[in-house]
Parts: sequence; C-alpha cells; structure tokens
Amino acid sequence: MSQVKSMEPRRLYQHLADRIRDLIHDGTFPAGHRLPAERDLAQQLGVSRPSLREALIALEIDGSVEIRSGSGIYVLLPQERPDRLTRSMGESPSELMDARAAIEGTVVILACARMTGEGLDTLQETIVAMRADIAKGRDPVEQDRLFHLTLAGLSGNSVLLRIVRDLFDERHSPISSHLSIRFDSRETWRAALAEHEAIFAALEASDPLMAQAAMRMHLDASKKRWVGG
Repeated sequence: MSQVKSMEPRRLYQHLADRIRDLIHDGTFPAGHRLPAERDLAQQLGVSRPSLREALIALEIDGSVEIRSGSGIYVLLPQERPDRLTRSMGESPSELMDARAAIEGTVVILACARMTGEGLDTLQETIVAMRADIAKGRDPVEQDRLFHLTLAGLSGNSVLLRIVRDLFDERHSPISSHLSIRFDSRETWRAALAEHEAIFAALEASDPLMAQAAMRMHLDASKKRWVGG
C-alpha cells in the first residue's frame, strides 16, 4: 500500500509550494515578512497566477503562510511552520475545471439529444431552488450539483454520470474547499445561476451546439471566479 502511495504523481501546486517553502527556509522570504505581490511573485517563479494561488492556498492550509485579505500574504514564524514536502490536498482546482469543461461539454450534447419534458422540468426545478437559496443568502451547492448530475444522467451514459459526479465532488477536497470559502459569494452564485439558465434555454430549444457553448462558457467563467479569485 505504501508503495502505491509513493507512486502517486505530485501536482503542480505541490511542487510550487515546495519551491516557495525553500525560499522561506533560505531566508529569501523571512519569517514575519510579507511575500511579494501575487503578480510579482508569479513572474519571479515563472508560473501563472492561478497556479501560484493554488500553491499559496496549500501553504496556508499547512501553516507556512497566512493570507490576510486586503493586506497580503505573510510568512509565519519558524516554530509555526512545518518542515516537509507539501502533501496532496486534492486535485488542482484549475485542472479540475478544465476536465469538467472537456467532459461536460460532451455530456450536454448527449443530454440534448435525449432530453425529455420530465428532464427539462427537473432541471427547471434545480434552477428555481438555486435562485431561492441565493435569495436567502445560502450557497446553493447542492442545487448546482443536482443540475450538473441531472444533465449527466440524461446523457444515458452511467460512466459519464460517475465521472461528472466525482469531478464535482472534488470541490470538497481541502484545497478546493479553501478556495470556495475565500471566493464564493452571492454575486458569484448569481452569475452561475444566469449561466445555468442559458444552458437550460439552449436545451429547451433543442440546440446542442448552443448548449455545449453555454456549458463551456459556464465552466470557464466558474474557473475564473473560483481559481482566478
């Protein structure tokens, strides 16, 4: 079992978090000081800002840095810092959203071809419930999940349904949950609701290409809101 675990590939955010921790340990980023601005640090390390953000979230989870809203990211004191490689905290959120766009872009075409009146009614119910949750100040995660899983079920392919479910539920991993806490808001959920309505309109019109475009636009926008912060 331990041999299998040791073969698990390390994700980009883990490697990047290790690089930043090395810079902390060698004194480039001293304890108690603020890290460079995100854009400057991304340029210094030669990585994208979403990848850097994932690494910084991982470092915050394991106690190496503290992210203070409106102030910056601060290196914690040595006794508060773990001295080890960054553990896996789930799939990379940006890669996760790319995978969802690729798979659900196909799923929605299959669902459009097999759509029924009952299926449209179920999707409409999730949209109504999602709108009600937002109005009450609640995160409509379960209604969001039900919308995407209902579509996957309507594709008629149980394997695709399982994949969509597993990818969606990865949002509960430590790194994805931490991002959600920081960046989910009523405004971001309202945007997601409008995108669900656009997908529904395309399905109701029996237009598979429009449905695919609406789905991919939704997941790309979700990635920017969630990972792009």
